[in-house]
Amino acid sequence: MEEKKYLNLFNKVGYGSGDFAANMVYGMVSSFVMIYLTNTIGMAAGIIGTLILVSKLTDGVSDIIFGNILDRTRTKMGKARPWMLWSYLGNAVVLVALFAIPTTIGENAQYIYFFIAYTLLNAVFYTANNIAYSALTSLITKNSNERVQMGTFRFIGSTIGNVLVSNFTLVLVEKFGGGTYGWRTTAIIFAVIGLIVNTISVFSVKELPEEELTEGVNVSAEVKIGFLETLKILLSNKYFNMLTILYLLFYLMMGVSMGAAIYYFIYNCGDVGFFGKMVSVSSIASIIGLVLAPSLVKKFKSIRIINLGFFLVNLVVRIIYIIFAISNKAPVLVGLYGLVSLTCCTLGGTFNALVSEAADYTFLTTGKRLDGSMYSCTSFGMKVGGGLGSALSGWLLAAAKFDATAVAQSAGCSNMLTFMFAGIPVIITAIIVLIYFKLDVEKVNRKLRAEKNNALN
Repeated sequence: MEEKKYLNLFNKVGYGSGDFAANMVYGMVSSFVMIYLTNTIGMAAGIIGTLILVSKLTDGVSDIIFGNILDRTRTKMGKARPWMLWSYLGNAVVLVALFAIPTTIGENAQYIYFFIAYTLLNAVFYTANNIAYSALTSLITKNSNERVQMGTFRFIGSTIGNVLVSNFTLVLVEKFGGGTYGWRTTAIIFAVIGLIVNTISVFSVKELPEEELTEGVNVSAEVKIGFLETLKILLSNKYFNMLTILYLLFYLMMGVSMGAAIYYFIYNCGDVGFFGKMVSVSSIASIIGLVLAPSLVKKFKSIRIINLGFFLVNLVVRIIYIIFAISNKAPVLVGLYGLVSLTCCTLGGTFNALVSEAADYTFLTTGKRLDGSMYSCTSFGMKVGGGLGSALSGWLLAAAKFDATAVAQSAGCSNMLTFMFAGIPVIITAIIVLIYFKLDVEKVNRKLRAEKNNALN
């Protein structure tokens, strides 16, 4: 029997635009905060990396706490939409503050300012926005194919947002005179755009009634679940653990690789313009893959098998990529990165659907719906993984004796940039492949549902 459909094209596009808005913040911070701090403010990369790591450890705890708060939320707008709406205002304000570090205060004060702003952005406002947004996948439809489609539209929105931020950030900074004023003005522009688009996204969808989500099961007891019990249930779900590690590794890889990319193209290739070109090619390839993802899932009926196959190919492509990265063949790297993106984009298009499956697994085995808490793995993985990536980037730059005042870097530093940009992704991709071998949540859920139906009959 064909599954009931809940969403039209407007709902799907509107939902996807939410990640466009998110990338006005995340894209600018993840790709440009390090080079802004080192090359404009004059802060030390190693110290920045350490501060980011400390911040992310705090941030990781807040994800699960907020997931629990979201599960307890009951409003006329639903659980997730109010949080998604109002938290973005904080995102917009703190993004501007982060790229407006005063140059007149002392060096120590600058580090404190950065740490507070960075932590507020990630541990409070972005956490609330991202978890609420991710949880909508489970809250506005029960159709498994629509959930995959939502993941596709989401990552198309994310990709478009990332393209704009990657290609226009440095252009806008220069247009507005460079320096601190250029960075601050650019941050204001992205913050306003993100605020408008996020608001549109919130009102483009509606959450399903709770009785439909729970299939008529009384959930009054669910509301009373405390933080410690929630944490226990989450950690007992092996699929939640695998997905958290998977997302963390992916964003760790992206944090290191993309964080190093802009330095690599400036100092190893002598042309920062290749960075924007690479992101553009990557984005086109990703959109192609994301559009195909729902059809592939429908045909093969297994998100795990599709991702496993794509990441095996991705591993081979990344090994080839290293060869050209060592010889600094920027034009080849730009084109080849399209294949890199095409063969890993299914993660983005299907991840939310896998988390929904993990949430369903918890419901099928415990009778409790913890959608908000379950989606904390996306925010936790993204931010802690990205934070670890940024921290590692800072430490490796410091270890390689990166000099922001130098026109050219030492041979050792150039080699380190190559390793960060192209070498580390190979190692992490191999681990991701191993995880997908064990990620059989879809198969297990089908078995559990069949057993439940047989028991009722």
